[in-house]
Amino acid sequence: MIESPNHAIAAGLIFLIAYALIASEKIHRTIVALAGAAAVLIFRLVEQDTAFGTGHGGVDWNVIFLLLGMMIIVTITRRTGIFQWLAIKSAKLARGEPVRVVILLSAVTAVLSALLDNVTTVLFMAPVTLLIADGLGVRPLPLLIAQIFASNIGGTATLIGDPPNIMVGSVAELGFLSFIIHLTPIAVVAFIAFVPSYLWMFRGQLKAPPDVHERMAGFDESRAIQDFSLCKRCIAVLLLTFVGFFAHEALHVPPATIAMTGAALLLLCTRVEINEVLHEVEWATLLFFVGLFIMVGALIETGIIGEVAGWLIARAEHSPGGTVIALLWISAGASGVVDNIPFVATVNPMLVELARGFAGNPEQLTTAHLQSAAMMPFWWALALGACLGGNATLIGASANVVVAGIAERNGHPIGFVHYMRYGIPITFITIVLSTVYVWLRYL
Repeated sequence: MIESPNHAIAAGLIFLIAYALIASEKIHRTIVALAGAAAVLIFRLVEQDTAFGTGHGGVDWNVIFLLLGMMIIVTITRRTGIFQWLAIKSAKLARGEPVRVVILLSAVTAVLSALLDNVTTVLFMAPVTLLIADGLGVRPLPLLIAQIFASNIGGTATLIGDPPNIMVGSVAELGFLSFIIHLTPIAVVAFIAFVPSYLWMFRGQLKAPPDVHERMAGFDESRAIQDFSLCKRCIAVLLLTFVGFFAHEALHVPPATIAMTGAALLLLCTRVEINEVLHEVEWATLLFFVGLFIMVGALIETGIIGEVAGWLIARAEHSPGGTVIALLWISAGASGVVDNIPFVATVNPMLVELARGFAGNPEQLTTAHLQSAAMMPFWWALALGACLGGNATLIGASANVVVAGIAERNGHPIGFVHYMRYGIPITFITIVLSTVYVWLRYL
């Protein structure tokens, strides 16, 4: 129920304006999110205590600190050169054949995106890919576009692989193992389908130069590892962190606590300069999340989310299966038009209200309500649609924007329309597969 129409209109306008500015990319999205958050706080559309609290209407600190912990771990690990070693090793295993290079680099990117996160993965993989393309004498754009697709598909597989999954997992109180069980199978299928589809679309563009074998002789992965001692400690801490993610439900320890513990342990055992590490943390991304959560909190407090959720509940009760499939496709389409992060931040509270409606509007919403048999298909449909839909355009996911920026700075700009020629077909194929998967497994 909307108690104050004027407040609801104001909250909606602020959010829509921010959404449009984020999509246009004319102003940095973090500035837009912080300005929008400031506006809803100044106009008292959401109280500060609520905005910075721990409820569904405030900043999701589990998301913020999970990302922060993983950023610190990856920032330190990146110094060892292990990621460059993996990329060069992949190129050598492929013997310089562009098709094999694409497949192996894509596989490495997908796996790392699932284990770390796709934004962090492309930050260090894209520059290395440019070096490999230059060394082999092949066009870098096909390799970079493949990397975008692989990062989003791989990121779909786990709780920490893609920011939308982190957000869904936090709100629905779903653990690391739940994502492995429910999303990893379809992510693997999507990756298998992506490879031949991509190779067919880029047929004729992946040809090795005549002197490829001579060029390969200049690749030496042994030089990539810069600090073996640090590398061993980083790998050990990463393994311990992943064990913690797998066991966190049994231990009753939130994923954010696991990530921050791993970050603290790595800082203690490596004795790296803390100021240098913090300087490399993507604070702009974290502050973007904070601003976005506050704006969405205003939509919740003014009743807009509740009204939309009521409409969704009415349709879900009439045709739950059709509503789940519609959510999957709407999530994919919307994530392609704008970044999937603000879309998921908007839909999450609606699904919380949907869970409340299914449970008979209890005063206290519990984990059992959020994870009821009726709700689980909705959470997985949202995660799949948002993560895989992010492949459709260059602004569909944060990883896309990062790769495009790196490519442009190195003199290889990726055209928006040019990318869509490949992004939309890949998205369509993976969403069709996801539709079949959701229908057969959950409906």
